[in-house]
Amino acid sequence: MNRAGRLRPIVAALTALAASVCVARAEEANDYPTAARAEYVYGCMKANGETRSAIEQCSCSIDVVASIIPYERYVTAETALSMSQVRGDLGVQFRTSEQANSAVNDLRRAQAEAEVRCF
Repeated sequence: MNRAGRLRPIVAALTALAASVCVARAEEANDYPTAARAEYVYGCMKANGETRSAIEQCSCSIDVVASIIPYERYVTAETALSMSQVRGDLGVQFRTSEQANSAVNDLRRAQAEAEVRCF
């Protein structure tokens, strides 16, 4: 068997491996449900104007955020932000929790990066 004949199965295996890695990365980058993306874009448009340009910028923004932090971390940050507005002991727990503050800081950094890239 010549060299090309021996390399063909190796090249095929490497191609299959590369394709599976690309699919896995695409799934990781797209772990945000459509409803969560739509909610983010809706809120972003309310804050930045309801124009065609705002749709594009806000869509870009959630894509950047999703590429930086996993969805689970995003949910933690959104929950902490929402619950920190509650008065009383329950709200204090979310305002003073190290885990909540860390998640919120991660989200804010991701949003700052999205602002730079998209707006």
